[in-house]
Formats: sequence, structure tokens, C-alpha cells
Amino acid sequence: MFMEDAIEVAIQTKKDIPIGAVIVKNNEIIAFAHNQKEELKDVTAHAEILAIKMAQEGLRRWRLEDCDMYVTLEPCPMCASAIIQSGIKNLYFGSFNTQYGALGSAIDLRKIHNSKLKVYGGILEEACDSILEDFFKRLR
Repeated sequence: MFMEDAIEVAIQTKKDIPIGAVIVKNNEIIAFAHNQKEELKDVTAHAEILAIKMAQEGLRRWRLEDCDMYVTLEPCPMCASAIIQSGIKNLYFGSFNTQYGALGSAIDLRKIHNSKLKVYGGILEEACDSILEDFFKRLR
């Protein structure tokens, strides 16, 4: 259910790699974002980072231990570290990121941080893969 929302957010991306993230608390979406690195000219403007910032502003705290995140692509090291440090309880992702994935595919930052984050990959994987494949086909 919430991965479908992350997919909807991902396809709103105009110039960037289409990745979407939503943060859920008490079965309600409290934050959402898509990649905006190109739009904002900001290397940190990944969907996960922007969604974390939105959730923290809305909750008026930096700890998100009672929240879950759904993201269309396995997070990179920067995003994985932010997810872990924010205390997000569960992470659900769609596509595996064998090149940069930092929660099991390329590396697993949970081991470094001694994290309790639970990670579930491959959620609506084909749909998430398709969005990325279509984007990269248009670039060629």
C-alpha cells in the first residue's frame, strides 16, 4: 500500500533519477519526497533525506523511532546512515541497488552503526525497476 504511494511520488520527479520516499507513523503518511538533486542543485537532496527533514519538521523532533519508511530504491550510504541515525523502525524498499545499496546489497551500514533497523527489500520490485529503466532509456 505505502510502496505504491512512494512510486507515485517518484514519478513526480522532473529532472532527477525517479526515486520516491514516504514516511509513515500510525499507519498515516506524515512525509514524502522525491529526488531533487538537479532541481535544487544540492547533492544531499535525495528523496530519503528530504522526507526525513519533512517528518522531523512536522513532528518537531529529530528522532523518528515510531516511523517506517518506504522508498523505491535501496538507499545509498548517505541516506542509509541518516535513516539509521534518525531511528526509523522499519525500512521497506523496492529495487535492490547492487552498486550503491547500503542496507545489504553493496554494503550493510547496520553492522557499523549496531542498528536495530529492520529492512525489507523487493517490495513491488518490478514496478520500481521499471520506473528506473524507463528513465535511463530516455537519457540514452
